[in-house]
Amino acid sequence: MSSLFSRIGGRRAVRGAVAGAVALGLLLWWLLPLGEEPPGGTITFSTGTRAGVYQEYGELLRTELRKDMPDLKVRLMTSAGSQENVERVASGEADFTIAAADAVETYKLADRPGAEALRGVTRLYDDYVQLVVPSDSDIQSVADLRGKRVAIGLPNSGVRLIATRLLQAVGIDPETDITPRADGIDTGPGRLGEELDAFFWSGGVPTDGLRQIAETSAFRFVPIPEDLVTELHESGGATRYYRTTNMPESAYPTVQNGAVVPTMAVSNLLVTRADMDPRLTEWLTRTVLDSRDGIGAHVHSAQLVDLRTAIYTDPLELHEGARRYYRSVKP
Repeated sequence: MSSLFSRIGGRRAVRGAVAGAVALGLLLWWLLPLGEEPPGGTITFSTGTRAGVYQEYGELLRTELRKDMPDLKVRLMTSAGSQENVERVASGEADFTIAAADAVETYKLADRPGAEALRGVTRLYDDYVQLVVPSDSDIQSVADLRGKRVAIGLPNSGVRLIATRLLQAVGIDPETDITPRADGIDTGPGRLGEELDAFFWSGGVPTDGLRQIAETSAFRFVPIPEDLVTELHESGGATRYYRTTNMPESAYPTVQNGAVVPTMAVSNLLVTRADMDPRLTEWLTRTVLDSRDGIGAHVHSAQLVDLRTAIYTDPLELHEGARRYYRSVKP
């Protein structure tokens, strides 16, 4: 009889061990991202100018992707900014990029090659328009730029789009009513005062290219008033993505002296193409959201990446891989 109970107990122990192993396997499957081996290969990510937020964000994201997908090689390409970035992804020269929503819509409205294949991965953070002048400048408004030497951004940059629209909105022709200069955030700050009377920048705050000189250079920000932003927003088209906001007083403390700066903002999108591998895109989307705090410790604007708003990639339809991720984490 004792041997019978021993055999029954043994069988129960085996069944218990098997059940435990299955439960452990399911737990491990759940804990491992997406329950499968990480994808590999090579992707190209178009960023921005070397002193800008796009480049810094791209470098930090590449580090995070390496942790989650060790066999994925991420090649970074610097660029002039949003306009060039959109064109690169649409043409297949790059696989992923960051671009401002107005630049994406501008490309689509022009029916440029590959526009119909563009897809959104996530809404990231907002760019703030920053109109910078020497602290002793007589420039108090956008209208005061008439006749001045003004950096309006590199050709094919998002800054160029915004600066052109703001100038035109106050009746200034960017080609004839100012002396336009094609400086970006990498060269504009260093030329302010000597070679430039003002320069436009649109980026997350604070931007390293400005933060680094804020301690030693005397400059200030020219406000972009609410009525001007409203006029642009209500004119429709790509400018409907502009909205009024305030640059927080903590952006550049030594320059702002505790004051906010009225300006306008536009959201940034992580962009890819419809033919990008859904599994890879799903993994990449997860990494972007999971690495928010880690990247945000270095790029302040990245702290604003939020799961609740990430799916709003208007004017782009969500990529299928990104959609899979958001469905998997939906409460």
